[in-house]
Amino acid sequence: MRFMVMVKATKESEAGVLPSEQLLADMGRYNEELAKAGVMLAGEGLHPSSKGARVKFSGARRTVVDGPFAETKELVAGFWILQVKSKEEAIEWVKRCPNPMEGESEIEIRQIFEAEDFGPAFTPELREQEAQIGAQMAKNASR
Repeated sequence: MRFMVMVKATKESEAGVLPSEQLLADMGRYNEELAKAGVMLAGEGLHPSSKGARVKFSGARRTVVDGPFAETKELVAGFWILQVKSKEEAIEWVKRCPNPMEGESEIEIRQIFEAEDFGPAFTPELREQEAQIGAQMAKNASR
């Protein structure tokens, strides 16, 4: 099972306050532990929403809204992709994480859909397309 683990943004992270040297070192050790255990597939921090944009969809129409975005508690400041056996295992790994912010913070854990979750709607043709996309992504990642 794969899970996306999202570090929620704070007013400080949205203001562009960078982590301290100590927090970067602590996170480095935690990421090393995740990687050595074979559960970390990806993990990155994100720039504040002031450097981002949203694309809103309404039928065929697209509207672009530039950041920053007002609801800090709904924003993501960073993420990991973990491959573990259960949600409980993902929770145990997250509980070992250093506090990702200087004050209070929150981390959300969400399971990622797998092909079998879609049932018969995910036809053999769609599975083949997904495999080709996966191969192209692996090529892209190695650049």
